Amino acid sequence: MIESLKQLKQQAVTELSAVTDLAVLDEFVLKYFGRKQGKLTNILRSLKNLDERQRKILGEDANAVKIEIWKLIDNRRLAIKKSGKKDFIDLTVDGEKPSMGHLHPVTQIRREFEQFFREQGFAVMEGPEIESDYYNFEALNIPKDHPARDMFDTFYVKGRDNLVLRTHTSPMQARIMEQKKPPFAVIIPGKTYRHEATDARHEHTFYQVEGLVVDTNITLANLKQVMNDLIRHLFGHEAKTQLRPSYFPFTEPSVELLMSCIFCGQKGCSICGQSGWLEMGGAGMVHPKVFEFAGYPKDKYSGFAFGMGIMRFAMLKYNIPDIRLFHQNDARFLSQF
Repeated sequence: MIESLKQLKQQAVTELSAVTDLAVLDEFVLKYFGRKQGKLTNILRSLKNLDERQRKILGEDANAVKIEIWKLIDNRRLAIKKSGKKDFIDLTVDGEKPSMGHLHPVTQIRREFEQFFREQGFAVMEGPEIESDYYNFEALNIPKDHPARDMFDTFYVKGRDNLVLRTHTSPMQARIMEQKKPPFAVIIPGKTYRHEATDARHEHTFYQVEGLVVDTNITLANLKQVMNDLIRHLFGHEAKTQLRPSYFPFTEPSVELLMSCIFCGQKGCSICGQSGWLEMGGAGMVHPKVFEFAGYPKDKYSGFAFGMGIMRFAMLKYNIPDIRLFHQNDARFLSQF
């Protein structure tokens, strides 16, 4: 009986290797597993005539052969189906548009800034995010123990008290004036850091764009015109601007840039604090002390500088209610832009 099982298995393997058609494969199944005349079926039926010990031994062997042959049949059926499959492309069916990534809204606004200022003749530069205390503060007329340092909640580099994560992009004002002779006009977009508790309007890591223009006979009117053109470029020609007196250690006089509220049309709403105006950033004429630190001759040059939050512009343009959404990397949020 055992020898018969071995011969049957070998015969089945040989026959299966030559089967290339599903109809022939079905005939093979009947030949070995048919209820009346199946070769393996007959062997399994004959086990009842053996004693209990022989039935147990031969039964295990017969079942093992049965399982193995069925596996071979299934594999052969799959191979035949695959070999007969033909690829067909229906060119009349609409294709599926591939899913593409999206530029982050902050990146989009940054590129709009860069496009506008390049068209105005500005160069685009970058600066170090780890900055020295000198460039971040002192060269901008903020010496040690100056009250203005309280305006900045600063991250200091551990073990290096003279190094900080830059609190604004303004340090590049001092660096550029050390390296370049007027006239020049540059913007510096980049990442900045402040040790602040995060909420819907504040983040410890955010993006700014700094601007600096130095030449002879630069006035506040030049600053106002550039700011007015920028706001209209980003928000449309119906947008209005206004300069309001303010204070920054590195500009004199200093101003805040205001834009007419795009949400209420200057009628007053909760977003603009019922004032009809939105604060968009700080600016002013370069302080004489900053020129002095740069080594420029006294009273020879004038210039203006400005600093604005790129994320704030993105929040207003795209009506984003919470600044924390920018850093959550949520595809549902990013796919909207």
